[in-house]
Amino acid sequence: MIIKKSNRLVLGNWKMHGSILENTILLSKLRNVDHSLHCDFGILAPFPYLSQVLTILHGTKICWGAQNISMYNFGAYTGEVSAAMLKEFGCSLVLVGHSERRILYKETNLDIAGKASAALSLDITPVVCFGETLDEYNSKKTFSVIESQVSSILELGGKSVSRMIFSYEPVWAIGSGSAASPEYAQDIHAFIRGMLHQVGADSIRILYGGSVKASNAASFFVMPDIDGALVGNASLVTDDFLGITKL
Repeated sequence: MIIKKSNRLVLGNWKMHGSILENTILLSKLRNVDHSLHCDFGILAPFPYLSQVLTILHGTKICWGAQNISMYNFGAYTGEVSAAMLKEFGCSLVLVGHSERRILYKETNLDIAGKASAALSLDITPVVCFGETLDEYNSKKTFSVIESQVSSILELGGKSVSRMIFSYEPVWAIGSGSAASPEYAQDIHAFIRGMLHQVGADSIRILYGGSVKASNAASFFVMPDIDGALVGNASLVTDDFLGITKL
């Protein structure tokens, strides 16, 4: 079942990259391009640069957000950043459950569901990430892993899930330079779409992430269940990122 949003969505995840000078150059170039004819477009920046992103992108059609969020609203949680704090910097998006958070910081499915709920409580759209590791891929466990990860989010209910964005990122492709094949990605996206249908949220956008670049993005965008891209390294290079947003 294929019910897609009309506009493609391309998000750039800077990860732990950037500087005030580098960001100024990149953001200034991006803000002067009219992306509206091609896609919806956004930036996911490290916490310290959200004020800079707000200043430069305010008044444009580009959206922005953060790469993580606390599941708690406030309190003695040193080092955490709440939904209310992100809201003050104009964030309309936040990454939740990126594989680097799951693997390096041991975030569980329960943690990720809590973070997604915290974002929704202040009308910040969580971009919830799913994906299998290389070992899981080689062991033919992809579908069971994805089912487990997605199911924990679906437990929040169709009304909540319908306000989210999903992103499938095979962990073995991230930063490797070698993306999954478009056909393989489509199979996983269709599987996720089927799960979404069970809670009446099958129209939400599902992005592909994992070594997306201007040279391969079009092959993913023609797939019926792939609604855009979550872009890593290529989002740090203006020409490369614009090459993806203009497809």
